[in-house]
Amino acid sequence: MWSIVILLLLSFLAYVGTIRLIPQLGDLFIKAGLYGVDLCKVSKEKIPEALGVVSGCVFLVVSFLFIPIVFGYNLMDRETFPHSEFAELLAALLSICCMLLLGFADDVLDLRWRYKLLLPTVASLPLLVVYYVNFNSTTFIVPLPLRQFFGVSVNIGPLYYIYMGMLAVFCTNAINILAGINGLEVGQSVVIAISIVIFNVIELRGDQFKAHCFSLYIMLPYIATTLALLQYNWYPSKVFVGDTFCYVSGMTFAVVGILSHFSKTVLLFFLPQIINFLYSVPQLFHIIPCPRHRLPKYSPETNLLQASKTVISKKDLNFLNSIILKILSVLHLIEKHEDSQNIVINNMTLINLFLIKLGPMSEVCLTSSLLIFQVFCSCIAFIIRYPMASYFYDVKVK
Repeated sequence: MWSIVILLLLSFLAYVGTIRLIPQLGDLFIKAGLYGVDLCKVSKEKIPEALGVVSGCVFLVVSFLFIPIVFGYNLMDRETFPHSEFAELLAALLSICCMLLLGFADDVLDLRWRYKLLLPTVASLPLLVVYYVNFNSTTFIVPLPLRQFFGVSVNIGPLYYIYMGMLAVFCTNAINILAGINGLEVGQSVVIAISIVIFNVIELRGDQFKAHCFSLYIMLPYIATTLALLQYNWYPSKVFVGDTFCYVSGMTFAVVGILSHFSKTVLLFFLPQIINFLYSVPQLFHIIPCPRHRLPKYSPETNLLQASKTVISKKDLNFLNSIILKILSVLHLIEKHEDSQNIVINNMTLINLFLIKLGPMSEVCLTSSLLIFQVFCSCIAFIIRYPMASYFYDVKVK
């Protein structure tokens, strides 16, 4: 455990370093043309964008410095050197590094959505190769109620690797979709990361001690740099984090979930992101018209946010549109108004749904409400993971 103590010290230094670097580099980003304007405020001052690259770089540097510390005691003894564990850590950092590069390229070049789906898939390849070489376990335990049909376990073969690749794609994009107001991307990532660390600490007493230590090696410096970034991204935001941060965060969570063998538990901590994704599907797949920005609408008079709207022409309605709108209306998941020519509904994001259910509110209150919901969902995840799991499995499921 001495390595964890050293890592905590390095993480503290990473926090301090990130705190100092961000304001120093902000002006350089503006001069390079990497800046934006906060659409939810009256002020139209330039705010440096893509500062997630700073926290991501510090996170990677600290992780690189930690490698000789955690593996140093075996460097001179090739026979006992843990080559598989070393390969896992290098593959994890390589995938995160790839997403840092690709995310920054997205912020600079504004890539199309199809590339946002392709890039995480490519970046996850080092993970999948190392998983194949070290483990190649593609069997999952069947829940108790279904064992009479499928048996105790099912080997799904290559489908498991497809699932892991899709996990990396989902994690990187799910945070990016639930975004757009000060502090939300970084705040939800902090909650997810802390939830994973709590889970790791609980499981350190189990038979997967090394796997959860591996997760802590990655998550602790990540939390340190992300907390530093949050201080500048919280309302009123002094920096924007960009897609770089979302990509690095999503890949970091996917890395620990895959290589530490608790990918399903990681998904439990993504409950708000899963809800937001499912709610957004009609617009994401352009079944319902989807504007480029689905941010809440800002009212300068009241300084409050309210749900943004999208307009659907009745002449463009088809059977599928009508069914979806009917179902969402019956479930009270949309606010709908119509006239003789158009139907006006709210944009389908969890952010807008909160504004519909709770009413107009300030940006900081909206962010706080969403993060409270994130914490609540993490508590639900722990209930599902521990007390409720015994109803479906006779062994602990990862």
